[in-house]
Amino acid sequence: MQLVPYIVHHTQLSEKSVENTVALLNEDCTVPFISRYRKERTGNLDEVQIGAIVQYKTQFEALEKRKSAIIKAVEEQGELTPELKAKFQNCTDLTSLEDLYLPFKKSKKTKAETARKNGLKPLAKIIMAQRSDEIEFIASKYLGKDVNNEDEALEGARHIIAEWINERSDIRNQLRNQLERHAFITTKVIKTKKEDEKAQKFRDYFDWSEPLDRCPSHRFLAIMRAEKEGFIRVKIEIDDDRALDMMERRVIKSNNACSQQIELAIADAYKRLLFPSLSNELLKAAKEKADTSAIQVFSKNLKQLLLGSPLGEKRILAIDPGFRTGCKVVCLDSHGELKHNETIYPHPPQRDSAGAIKKISSLVDAYKIEAIAIGNGTASRETEQLVKRIAFKNPIEVFVVSEAGASIYSASKIARDEFPNYDVTVRGAVSIGRRLADPLAELVKIDAKSIGVGQYQHDVDQTQLKTSLDTVVESCVNSVGVNINTASVPLLSYVSGIGPKLAENIVTYRNEHGTFTSRDQIKKVPRLGGKAFEQSAGFLRIKEGENPLDDSAVHPESYGIVEKMVKDQGISLKEIVGNKSILHNIDLTSYCTDDIGLPTLKDILGELEKPGLDRREKAKVFTFNQNIKEITDLREGQLLPGIVNNITNFGCFVDIGIKESGLIHISNLSDTFVKDVNEHVSLHQQVVVKVLDVDVSRKRIQLALHK
Repeated sequence: MQLVPYIVHHTQLSEKSVENTVALLNEDCTVPFISRYRKERTGNLDEVQIGAIVQYKTQFEALEKRKSAIIKAVEEQGELTPELKAKFQNCTDLTSLEDLYLPFKKSKKTKAETARKNGLKPLAKIIMAQRSDEIEFIASKYLGKDVNNEDEALEGARHIIAEWINERSDIRNQLRNQLERHAFITTKVIKTKKEDEKAQKFRDYFDWSEPLDRCPSHRFLAIMRAEKEGFIRVKIEIDDDRALDMMERRVIKSNNACSQQIELAIADAYKRLLFPSLSNELLKAAKEKADTSAIQVFSKNLKQLLLGSPLGEKRILAIDPGFRTGCKVVCLDSHGELKHNETIYPHPPQRDSAGAIKKISSLVDAYKIEAIAIGNGTASRETEQLVKRIAFKNPIEVFVVSEAGASIYSASKIARDEFPNYDVTVRGAVSIGRRLADPLAELVKIDAKSIGVGQYQHDVDQTQLKTSLDTVVESCVNSVGVNINTASVPLLSYVSGIGPKLAENIVTYRNEHGTFTSRDQIKKVPRLGGKAFEQSAGFLRIKEGENPLDDSAVHPESYGIVEKMVKDQGISLKEIVGNKSILHNIDLTSYCTDDIGLPTLKDILGELEKPGLDRREKAKVFTFNQNIKEITDLREGQLLPGIVNNITNFGCFVDIGIKESGLIHISNLSDTFVKDVNEHVSLHQQVVVKVLDVDVSRKRIQLALHK
């Protein structure tokens, strides 16, 4: 099978769309660029569809690479025939390919290999022919130096037969089918670990059994973690008699002494070779499926978090609250630059609330602060209550901001490079303030795994996780666009076609030559060639530049079309931008060319209507119930405001203003069946919840979504 038909088979996309997309990918075009600026060539495919093409293109290339390696290995053994080569080349998945290659694998010393060296292969063939009742007499002819009697001869022959059975693809596929449909995953606690304090969070799985195909991803990953940490043993179980019966029906064709030997060989092949191998294969597949599911949840959460509501370019006072060590306070200008920092001590043990109020009030006046951001960690509620007691001269919005990952950022190289003369507490407070202004610009500086919006992120395939999360970040950054004159190196590095090195070059050039005034000027950045400019230019914004199109998603390659529209209307470019009455009357069909069609022209018109529009909603103030300060204040039936702070396959967690987050189980999200949690709630959504149950000893809170 060739690449394009392979992708079409798996994606059901049109052959032309796939063919053109593959060509663009081979030209080193990025997914965001292709989906945004090559709609005519792809048939208007979106990022998800293009991502699927990338996935199956990679999968196909890995399959072809493995085929080449296998064909070469078999050829070197002198076993490759034209028919066998054709079989290898016609394989469409790795499983069938590896099954076909199994007889040619050079394995460690096996019982079957020893038996062959002892000259017992002819005896095995006689047994498999199933024509003789005098098999013991025949076996006596195969005694020798290492085969002392008939029983040893027959045993050796059975080892060879067991290997042949193990290598039969029809039997392997039938057994796979039974495992996939009927296997149970069972667990047993290791007795010596039963009372271990760390094991208690896994106690639900001390003695567990359920059909593997019904085990949800979060439970499977929890079970695997418990086994990895040494608290339980995990087994796969099926009906052995059913499996053996299937194998016997496929192999045994007579009822004589030979068939009795084959029956023993089948039992040996099943117990020693087939079941261990295929049950491990099944567990691996279940792990991959669970990983994919967990990573999808993580990716959805991350996307929602990155596209969280920004406050915008405001002067912000940010507070990283604390008790004993005090609250770190920083003042940021509208571009997020640090202007002042100090520490206040309003809480125990110092309790200098009067001094803290006076200091905050004076800083708000001195730096013309427009909003206050308070981290949601230790002493957050107390600090919020303190700030809300202050009578500011002008209205000041107060926001509680998630601190997740802030400590990771503050100790990172990125933070040290940004603030070499300040300690981690100052950097952490700056991060909190900047998150309020623009969550996307600040969160890209933190390893996505450290943000805390998923489950079992350390248990899933790390390469797959990184690839998926990087794709999400890249998609979010390019969908919003980046102000090239204020963006940090980490933010720029996710722009289509840029990467870390070019991002550093852009910032260095900006520092040396001042702000960019046009997109054309970007070409002057060292090592930023034509391809990088093509891929990145549409996603880089120039605010208040020479050309209003430079602050839009209109690609420079399409400026000529806009200029023609302007000329045809008999007005200037600045007059057409934002002028809906003129834009809505333009006949787009008259501007279609061989390369640019209606999809791109409609995008251009949309950008001319609202150039540089940030599609994200503006941040909103939220207030928790001030009477709920700890878990013991909760009562069944209470209605409370909360913020969704994590989403999983089995429900979502909600911050209700105390240390412990509450769980809305998927069954309590709606009165009807819920297939996808994300269809009912989104990350950082403000909700009202009803308290169903409070387990103080286990620190668990059960909630329901209140409609």
